[in-house]
Amino acid sequence: MAGNSFGQLFRITTFGESHGAAIGVIIDGCPPMIEVDEAFIQAELDKRKPGQSRITTQRKESDEFQILSGVFEGKTTGTPLTLLIPNEDQRSKDYDHNKDSFRPSHADYTYQRKYGIRDHRGGGRSSARETAARVAAGAIAKLYLKQHGIEIFAHVSGVGTMEAPDLQITDFGTLTDIRESNLVRCADPELAEQMTTYIDGIRKAGDTVGGRVACIVKGCPVGLGEPVFDKLHADLGKAMLSINAVHGFEYGSGFAGSEMRGSEHNDLFTEEAGEVKTITNFSGGVQGGISNGMDIHFKVAFKPVATIMTSQPTIDKTGNKTEIQGKGRHDPCVVPRAVAIVEAMAALVIADHYLRNKVYQ
Repeated sequence: MAGNSFGQLFRITTFGESHGAAIGVIIDGCPPMIEVDEAFIQAELDKRKPGQSRITTQRKESDEFQILSGVFEGKTTGTPLTLLIPNEDQRSKDYDHNKDSFRPSHADYTYQRKYGIRDHRGGGRSSARETAARVAAGAIAKLYLKQHGIEIFAHVSGVGTMEAPDLQITDFGTLTDIRESNLVRCADPELAEQMTTYIDGIRKAGDTVGGRVACIVKGCPVGLGEPVFDKLHADLGKAMLSINAVHGFEYGSGFAGSEMRGSEHNDLFTEEAGEVKTITNFSGGVQGGISNGMDIHFKVAFKPVATIMTSQPTIDKTGNKTEIQGKGRHDPCVVPRAVAIVEAMAALVIADHYLRNKVYQ
């Protein structure tokens, strides 16, 4: 199976399965002398880990990580950095019922046809459990970016048909406090309560619902991204679309921009304190595939979780009709835990392009 690596200079390779002994990540190209704040890395993993609240899966994983290589006396050495996260709470028997059947909208059928074999225990490599390794790597990328004044913030901006207004940026610290004060991780406290109640009702009905995560990158310098195939927004799009259950990505004005006129949509230049800025930011901080120094902002759309607790018709691997119903522990809505994954993938992209841009400096 190819496609387990991401990035060019700041390059990660993840490994492991949902019900295997462990998952983990190797970071190749990590710069030396980054202070490795283990408490920060664990806090990032805690935002993604299962069993956080009544509106997330009840699988219990501490997601406590181990650093196997690449760190000496609390700092990165520039050699490959390896982080391992043991699996602790596998219940493989919960998946025995779909050993020979294909779950609707899962990777079961496509994996079986492509490889001739599949790990039916939680989806194996296709499980969102793999994203914990990305969050661990993203935490290292965040620590590197912080040295250069770059910060990333994401929150749940929508669940079902509910949508929060665009954030009024004050400082990320205040927004983070608001986000972490509610179960759904929305920076709009009033809407967060409504979202939580709605998701809880969906859970009790045995169903699932989709949602959106909005992300902002502050402090990104001008010049990140290449103008043809490696456009910054293209790499961000690939990163986000590689996350389990993601069905959409838009940056700047997104799809709404297609309804506007050029005279409305153009970001006019101005100068503030000797720096070039734009009056509006419909470009989302990226022009011509290259960062322009404005805040980078984008949204990621997640589909409803495919495992539902009601019976559905399907077929088995011999083509016979059968019925299947979800069992075990699953998220009724993935977006509260996906916030950490979106931030991590954004950090990996920005860190990689930051290093690539050094050749021009």
